[in-house]
Amino acid sequence: MLFICYSKCSTCKKARKYLESENISFTERDIKTQNPTKEELKTWHQKSGLPLKRFFNTSGLIYRELGLKDKLEHMSEEEQYEILASDGMLVKRPLLISDDLVLVGFKEKEWVEKLG
Repeated sequence: MLFICYSKCSTCKKARKYLESENISFTERDIKTQNPTKEELKTWHQKSGLPLKRFFNTSGLIYRELGLKDKLEHMSEEEQYEILASDGMLVKRPLLISDDLVLVGFKEKEWVEKLG
């Protein structure tokens, strides 16, 4: 499993602690230094079945600075992928990705259900 996180994020720390407590092995990737590519984001979005908006870090500083709350609905999916791929801090975290699973954000109850 690929665990994409930001080391200073408290939610990411909780998610890492959960994975470790459940002995779930993962490869960690820092979202700030290794931003997801447009192609990765497209694949994960399609695999997740979630609305693309869920991949945006709506509480992030950059999201607010760019005024994306009002702009997203007028942007094409392609434009949204482009902007997400432009800066890892725009992407909702943590992300947990495997061959058949994409979890966006950490809600322990959801992770317990999906990870068994």
